[in-house]
This record gives sequence, C-alpha cells and structure tokens, in this order.
Amino acid sequence: MRAIRQVVLRARRLARRSTRGLRGLRGLRGLRGLRGLRGLRGRRPAPLPRPLVVALACLPGLAAVAALALCAGGVEHAVTASIAARPVQRAAQSPAHSAARPRIVPRSVWVADAARAQPAPRYDDKVVAVFVHHTDSPNGYDCADAPRIIRHLYAGQTGGRDWDDIGYNFLVDRCGTLYEGRAGGTGRPVTGAHTQGFNHRTTGVAALGTFTSGVPVPQAMVDSIAALAAWKLGLADVDPRARVRLTSSNSGSRYAAGATAALPVLAGHKEAYMTSCPGAALTARLPEIRQTAARLQGRTFTGTPQPAFRVLPSTPPTVMHNTRRPRRGP
Repeated sequence: MRAIRQVVLRARRLARRSTRGLRGLRGLRGLRGLRGLRGLRGRRPAPLPRPLVVALACLPGLAAVAALALCAGGVEHAVTASIAARPVQRAAQSPAHSAARPRIVPRSVWVADAARAQPAPRYDDKVVAVFVHHTDSPNGYDCADAPRIIRHLYAGQTGGRDWDDIGYNFLVDRCGTLYEGRAGGTGRPVTGAHTQGFNHRTTGVAALGTFTSGVPVPQAMVDSIAALAAWKLGLADVDPRARVRLTSSNSGSRYAAGATAALPVLAGHKEAYMTSCPGAALTARLPEIRQTAARLQGRTFTGTPQPAFRVLPSTPPTVMHNTRRPRRGP
C-alpha cells in the first residue's frame, strides 16, 4: 500500500504541471478560436505545447494508477470487512461441570527401583465411572510409609499374580494423600485392572487399609476420594450421583459377559464383583462422597442427576490395544 500511495502522489504532481501548461490555451475561446484555424489548410500544423504533450502522454498511466489505487482500496476494504465479519475462534470449551485436579503423587515416588518391564498402557476414550476399593491391609501405618505399602502391593500383583502392573489407577492413604497407581498418565483414561469385567471406561481408586463394619474411615481419605472422582468424571462431564449402564466383558464378574448392568457412577467394588470390598464402613460413606464430588463439580442439588447412559460392550475404537503381553488382572 505504501508503494501505491507514492505512485499516486507522483501522478498528481505530473497532473498539476500539465494543468499549468493547459492554461496557455485559454486564449482559444470556444469556437471563435477554432474558426481561425480553418484558413490554415495546407499549412503545417503548429506543434502542440510541450506541457500538453506531456499531459496527453501521461493520461494512460494516470488512468492505470487510479484504477490500481481504487482496486487496492477496494481489496483493503473487502479484507477489513471480511476480518470484521469473521466469527471469533473460541478455544475448546471445558466441560460444563468440571472440577480442579487434586494433588497426586507420581508413581515414581513409590515404585523406585522395583519397576518391572511391562507393556505399554492401554487407553479408553473417557472415564464414565469410578470404582472404590480398599486394599485389605493393616490400618495402623504412618502416612510416610504409604509409598512402601504401595510398592509391596505392586510387587504382589506383578510378581505373585503375574499382572503387568498394579491394578488400581489411584491409591489414597489415611492422611488423604493421593498416589498415581497404574502407569499411563493421571489425566488420561487409562484402562485399569481393578474391577473384573468393568475395567473399560472406568477408573479405580483404592483406600490403603481395611474398612469393614465399625472401622472409622478418616475424613481426609473420604474428601480425597471425592476430589479425585469429581475431577476424573468432570473431564467427561459425568454426574457422580448418576447411574451408568456398563456391559460386562468377563463372566468372572457379577454379570455374564455381554450382560448390561445399571451401576452407580461412583460405585463400590462389590457392585460389580463378588466381594465385600471396599468394606461396610467405606461403603456407607459413598453417598457422602457422591454429594461432595457433585458439589466440587459445581452441580446444583435441586435438579435430577444426570440420567444413565449406555456404554457399549465392545472396546471403543479409540482404545489403543496392548499386543505385547496379555493382562491377567481382574
């Protein structure tokens, strides 16, 4: 545009010079001046004034410059109008009911040099349910010993049971500290090995300890489970108070392979498997955990929870399969 403006200014200066030269022609007033030229037949016409010649020679160039300026102005106006009319590109919207990610200690803290060679993790497309477990281990531990306890659980599952990794996606100690369990990334929908027949599109969190009837469940542990559930379910905008239709993939569960069960979105392990896990005491706290998780997601308590929806029995097409070694977890 700057170059075009310079050309237009130069053309204007030439036009002003030409106008000065044309002023000398004012003596030829109308037709009277032209009649005097009739007697000049046969004579050699007088040469035109130089300024007039210059002006006539410049006319095609001036016309082209003017057209170019108008064209450029029109293009600029069109581009400006197009930009103004273009809709604003919004960033990907977050789920309507999301929750903050709680602090989670990475698995590197507890696995240390006990890590075994294992296949790459598998992933689902999203998490639509959370299963709560207890580890059925002693309760009287110091929270500083939690990494050692988790490492012991890992060694038992990968060694004695020959699983490829620890089955739980997350673990929580009596002080409310959350730990990353199964490898693959805390923010991703890692396929677990924690609930026989219902590992796809679910995540498992295990409370360190045994919480049978009459055993107090630490409030810090309850609050951390709620925070974890609110965050993981919020990534898919799932209401923790709802129910979800899950289809069993293994007849070793409470349901035959292919059977569909309507289960709580936030469920105890015993809802899907023949077990008393997570113990009567922790099971009794699940309603509170659901309500707290819903509140953390910013959900109101006057409406109806999100209705149940169906989860296909087959592995979703977004799941990345592990082909190196079969999984032997639940």
